Amino acid sequence: MDDDVRRQARSFGPVADAYDRGRPSFPAEAVRWLVGPQPATVLELGAGTGKLTSVLVELGHDVHATDPDPDMLSRLRLRLPDVPTSEAGAEEIPLPDRSVDVVVAAQAFHWFDHEQALPEIARVLRPGGHLALTWNTRDERIPWVRRLGVLLGSPGAAAEATESHDPVVQSDLFGFVEEQQFPFWQPIDRESIVDLAVSRSYVATLEETARDQLVADVLAFYDDYGRGMDGMQLPYRCECFRAQVIDGPDGPAGDGADDTGDAADADRGPDPGDGRRVSDGGDSDVLLIDFR
Repeated sequence: MDDDVRRQARSFGPVADAYDRGRPSFPAEAVRWLVGPQPATVLELGAGTGKLTSVLVELGHDVHATDPDPDMLSRLRLRLPDVPTSEAGAEEIPLPDRSVDVVVAAQAFHWFDHEQALPEIARVLRPGGHLALTWNTRDERIPWVRRLGVLLGSPGAAAEATESHDPVVQSDLFGFVEEQQFPFWQPIDRESIVDLAVSRSYVATLEETARDQLVADVLAFYDDYGRGMDGMQLPYRCECFRAQVIDGPDGPAGDGADDTGDAADADRGPDPGDGRRVSDGGDSDVLLIDFR
């Protein structure tokens, strides 16, 4: 991880309140796909202020939330005081081997040091468990949304998020990576669009004059495209990825999976014979072979 990426990754604490107010949550149907339909033991990495954590708890999962930023994590603790938390990064997970069914990261995986984080994630997953990643990306196929993305310094945000799961695809610790998208809309008004802007790492690290100018430009954009007190509906796609762990610390995934893998596998397709279930996301399941 280079110094610029590290600086941006650590920029969220000072804008934690804006992040909490301005960022969208995650659709419940997307979270069900990510984790599975049955209650599971979930480790959330980079949990931030608890946007995804809240949905996980509402769906009945047993969650341990971690984040390296104490300011972000303090908002999560206020919102969800009963959820166990740890101030920690993905590179040194403070949990025992084979202790969780699912590891999930929302809006965070691209900040991890993947060479250190992926072995740690594989270590804490039980046989049959899986890693789940998600990003909310604005649907910039729509011209006015694309213009907002340019203002925020993020043209092509959806493509960037889709590519952010590549370290999992290339890893020999995880099987076939499944993908799914879930569209949704976020209500935005004149105040929350400012929170959305200033909570971005790119904006948070700008000099004050440049940041003030960007906020003015975003407000001018809203005045052109918004509807006053009625606000606007900002379209998103919740990009979701999941992959089953191949090898645990003591052997291949699948040993002892009868009592730990049900939640992860209940809505997947047929088993190709190597412990990995895959689906094309359509009405009928097909057998996919991952040639590597």
